[in-house]
Amino acid sequence: MRSARSVKQITPPDSWAELPWGEYYRAALEHQLAPWWPKIFGFHLVKVGNLSTEIDTRPCLVSHQVNIGLQGKNLDVITDPHYLPFASKSVDACLLAHILTYSMTPHWLLREVDRIMIDDGWLVISGFNPISLLGVKKITAQIGCRQPCQAQMFSIRRQLDWLRLLNYEVMHHANFHVLPWQKSEKRFLPSDRSMFGCLNVIIARKRTIPLTLNPRRATLLKPKFSNALGAAKKIHRRF
Repeated sequence: MRSARSVKQITPPDSWAELPWGEYYRAALEHQLAPWWPKIFGFHLVKVGNLSTEIDTRPCLVSHQVNIGLQGKNLDVITDPHYLPFASKSVDACLLAHILTYSMTPHWLLREVDRIMIDDGWLVISGFNPISLLGVKKITAQIGCRQPCQAQMFSIRRQLDWLRLLNYEVMHHANFHVLPWQKSEKRFLPSDRSMFGCLNVIIARKRTIPLTLNPRRATLLKPKFSNALGAAKKIHRRF
């Protein structure tokens, strides 16, 4: 897994309202997740980070929903997301809304979330897309620019590589919300989903059986019927 550790201090926002066009981002993300919440079930849903806590998850069938974060409002558990105070394999679903974007060690955070996830649990991740207008602005911006240019931006492909290493099956992924200043609460056009969208989302499930089998190992484990048949022929000839 290639390192994604940030060398600069990153200050995460306390709410979507602190981001330019942040409320538009939140509404667009909620629209993307709306068809999936009724499919996610279980006992415990953990929403990691302040931005996750503001996402509307009422359509989700998981009744016990816990908001966690280091500081801020509407938190049920105040803790560092990199050190989650939950037992291993105790959580059915996790929502990471832009939390990897503002993490100094996103790999560490992702592995910690994986630790508490049950087998076949649901993982929802969102972030900023580097191949977008926001990505261009981040490259051309000067030092000390406003949010979200201070945040890290990971492409869909890179995040999918991380999840495959942790043996997650990706159920859905997309880039969306091409124009960050466009309010699209009332209508979400098909063109809003594009590889150049400012936001990305991934919905995945934790699997226990490897998704890709090793062909060499499968060959070694295959029973050698030829040897057994040869031995049977020799015994038959003796009689």
